[in-house]
This record gives sequence, structure tokens and C-alpha cells, in this order.
Amino acid sequence: MNKKSRQLPESAHDASTRRDARNTPARAASRRRPSGRVTLADVAQRVGVSTMTVSRALKEPARVLPPVRERIEAAIAELGYIPNRAARTLASARSKLIGVLVPSLSNAVFVETLAGVQDCAGPAGYQLLIGNTGYSSQRQIELLSAWLAHAPDGFLVASIDDSDSIRQRLHTASVPLVHMFDLVPGEAWSVGFSQRSAGFTIGKHLLARGMRRPAFIAAQLDARTMQRRAGYRRALAAAGFDPALEELTEAPSSVELGCRLLAKVLKKAPDCDAVFCCNDDLALGALFECQRRGIAVPGDLAIVGFNDLPFAAWSSPSITTVATPRYEVGFEAARMLLQIIEGELPAERRVDLGFTLVTRESA
Repeated sequence: MNKKSRQLPESAHDASTRRDARNTPARAASRRRPSGRVTLADVAQRVGVSTMTVSRALKEPARVLPPVRERIEAAIAELGYIPNRAARTLASARSKLIGVLVPSLSNAVFVETLAGVQDCAGPAGYQLLIGNTGYSSQRQIELLSAWLAHAPDGFLVASIDDSDSIRQRLHTASVPLVHMFDLVPGEAWSVGFSQRSAGFTIGKHLLARGMRRPAFIAAQLDARTMQRRAGYRRALAAAGFDPALEELTEAPSSVELGCRLLAKVLKKAPDCDAVFCCNDDLALGALFECQRRGIAVPGDLAIVGFNDLPFAAWSSPSITTVATPRYEVGFEAARMLLQIIEGELPAERRVDLGFTLVTRESA
């Protein structure tokens, strides 16, 4: 008899278990985690089937009749259930995993930030899930979905598309998140500095040095780059100068691209006397292009970069740039996240670590 009952189709099995699921609503609620996570039992209660049926629909969908499977899928979407592969059995248990989202793993800026995160989170017993979004919103969503299944204790993000889809996923999972590099308004947690203020400072510096026809060149065009641009443009406009001279591209940044973008600027405006590059790679490329053309730096054209990568101090001439607290951002963001995970309330939601304009030979 038992052997035959195990061979019954899912629809029959569901009918035999639906009564118990409906008559004991407190049972599913009691299994919900204190963190607010939606559980397998919540989905089963919503559909009116057993938790075993829901589990089977996720692991072996072919064994579940299509009408039942469709109701389960609809309930999962409605409740925002995320499978927990870590299978934590105690309400107080932690995965000791932190998801870290960065837009590039080849950029020295984010490599130093990851070092700061590791130096803070490692001694506390945490492992890092590191993902490269490549500045792609779709990739961000894919990584978040994949990592949420591993029940991380928190996220650190250096680049995130603040879309409704992402906000809903994080809200449903009840996982704390700290932004790195950006000072995010509202209720979000963040550690970084004002990108707009940094751009404004560069604009004022170029004008103070007597530049009257500056240009702006940028690649990738992520949110932080555009904030720097906005600050720079505000500085020029406030002084009565036209900030419209610029070359922008969504292509990945590189030294070669810096050469090409400056060449385009000079073709449009031979009287350009300065260029603000959104990062040091482009600034080095602009410097090489000037040397190739016999343009004196800073005599004929001043150059300013951003981030203060090591080569900026050793190029010839050395590059004026903005030093950013990359390691400190990672370390302090990780420290903030650990506080939140432990149930402590950080003193501030936004920690401004500031930036430094480093004046060298190029401007």
C-alpha cells in the first residue's frame, strides 16, 4: 500500500495533503525566519500543497503536473521566495558570506577596494562572493539572484542600478546592503565621497590656473562619471564659461581611448587649453597624444585625471589628479556592514571620506 501511494501522481498527492496545509496556517508562519525571509512553507501554504511538492517543483519540475507547477511558480513570484541553498536550520545561524559587487576586476581602483573589504571582513570570519558587473544592469540582477540563493549575510556594492526590480529583490530577502563610493540619500547605507564636489573642485582649479577653453572626456559613462561631469560643468557655468566642449563614449576606458578622445576634441576645438579626464587611464592617453603631436603640457594644454593611480605621480610630466580613498572605502563599508549584521546601528547612514586634489606638473 505504501509503495503504491508513493507512485500516485502529484495531483492526487496534493489533494490528500491540501486539508492539512489549510487547517494549520500557523505552522507555515511559525517557520518563517525572524528576518522576514519567505520560506518554502509560505509558498506551500499559499498554493495549498505540501512543502515536499514545492521542493520537487523546484528541483524536478518534470515530476509535478503542469497546473500545480504553474500555481507554485505564481506563488513564488508573488511572495518573492528565494531558494536557500545554504539550508540554514537555526534562526540565528549565519552563512558568513558577503556578496561584493564591483563594475570591474581589472581596474586598480576596485582591486584596492576589495583589499580593504577583505582586511576588515576576513578577520571577522567572513568569506567574500566577488562579482564583476561589467557596468551592466542585467549582470547586476543576475549576480544578485545567484548570490541570494546562498543566503549571504549582506552585500557591498560599488555599482548598482537602483531599479525597482533590484530594490524588490533585496527587500524581500531582508539582506542589508552598503553602497561604496557613492553617498546615497535617504535610508540607504553608504561610504564614499561626493563625486559632484570632486568634479566641481577640478573645474574651479582649471579656471584658477587661467584656462578658458577646457574640455571634458569620459568613457563608460557610469553614474559616478556623470556626477563628476555635472560638478565640473557647474563650476564652469558658475564662472560664465561654456562647459559644452566634451567627448563622451560608453566604450571601456583605456590609455588608447584617451589618445583618441583628445584627438577628437582638438579636431573640434584647436584652441582647447585644458582637458579634464574622468580617470587617470584617459589622462595618460591624453598626455601621450600631446607628446605625439608636440603639444606642451601644461604650457599649451593642461591635463587633469581622476583617482591618483600610481603611474600618475611618475609620468613625465606628472599628472594632476584627484586622490580617492579606495582602500578606506572598502574597509569602512565592510565595517559598517558588519555592524548592521550584528544588529548594531551605525552612527551615520552616510560616511563621507572626502577626496584630495593632488596638484602636479600637468595642470
